[in-house]
Amino acid sequence: MFWTKLLSRWRQVGLVWCALLCLFAVPTWSSALAADNPLPSTEVWLVTYGPGEIYWQRFGHNAIWIRDSDLGLDHVFNFGFFDFEQKNFFLRFLQGRLLYFSAAQSAQREFSSYINENRSIRVQRLSLLPEQSLHLVEYLIDEVQPENRDYLYDYYTNNCSTRVRDALDMALDGALASSFKPVAGKQSWRDHTRRLTAGDFWLYLGLEIVLGAKIDQPVSRWDELFLPSELAASLAAMDYSGADGLQPMVLEDAMLHQSSLKPPPLVPGNWWPRYLLMSMGLLAAAWVASGLLRVVNPLALVQGWLLLSGLAGVLILFLWFFTDHVAAGENLNLLVFNPLWWAVLYWKRHQAAGPVLLLASMLALVMTLLSPHQYTLDVLAAFLPLNIASGIALIVFRRRSRPVSPPGIPATGDQ
Repeated sequence: MFWTKLLSRWRQVGLVWCALLCLFAVPTWSSALAADNPLPSTEVWLVTYGPGEIYWQRFGHNAIWIRDSDLGLDHVFNFGFFDFEQKNFFLRFLQGRLLYFSAAQSAQREFSSYINENRSIRVQRLSLLPEQSLHLVEYLIDEVQPENRDYLYDYYTNNCSTRVRDALDMALDGALASSFKPVAGKQSWRDHTRRLTAGDFWLYLGLEIVLGAKIDQPVSRWDELFLPSELAASLAAMDYSGADGLQPMVLEDAMLHQSSLKPPPLVPGNWWPRYLLMSMGLLAAAWVASGLLRVVNPLALVQGWLLLSGLAGVLILFLWFFTDHVAAGENLNLLVFNPLWWAVLYWKRHQAAGPVLLLASMLALVMTLLSPHQYTLDVLAAFLPLNIASGIALIVFRRRSRPVSPPGIPATGDQ
């Protein structure tokens, strides 16, 4: 009996190492772990990486770390890889069809790369039964095979963290979903997006322009787990029914590395004044250049802005109706950036051109109070003054361009 168990254990060791060799060397592999031989020494750790300095690192990252001293298994399974060299990368990105892929590498190698990037590393050992750990290991090894590793990425519903969440939920027989789906989220997807990108002036504003009302809707706590930090916090506070009754989900919680970067705020703030200040600064510079120095024709500035604004409106419509970017749908910023401004530009001498811009500006303010609700305050602060100033400039331009008639003869103009 003893020799039978020993041979069975060494068979598991050999099979796991064969699986890992196949993982990095050949395109095919079949499950090497027998379901009737669970691995009692397997440790499952949730790894959470803090935000980094590069724009795609603002939301943090996470992975699953599998350790087994008997098998010599010490690998991190990561769902957050993408390749700039993939075919049609920028076209796929624009269409919302970007491919991400899963991979596994040694924990030492992975952790070293994040430490070099000055990103924090938090690890949490999870309380899983042996058969649950075995099921998870089999699933993870299958997911990183060449034929399975690619997936269509989505910012909020299919990213590195939701993949980790779903893998753990699968291993726990749906315990995460049953715990978090009925619970209302603390913040919307936009709230989280705003607070995590607040430190990047242009990234924040760019996302506020292209993201529509869909991300302003209430979400569940389950949906909030698209963020690695939220998944880590939720599991740390969770109890579930294990082998010994109700027990904590997290058995150990430690920081392997503490970043020196300033952590993001916990809630979004009122950052619209900085964009209003930017807008006022642009208008002041335009007034100095065209009014005091007279080096620029004010009408040329209006034409340039309407051209750019209409182009931004075309981009919003394209993302909304012709791509898979679900988060870009129902975008009320179309009232600020609108392709119809090109018609206003063409009819700039018409008496209605200026009033149309002013009326649209008032509409943009009113629509923020109607359904579907969308937070647009930053965009309005940054760009609505430019629309209003353009409308006023067109009205002034028309009045100045009217021909002056001799007394007793009515003046005529464009109607």
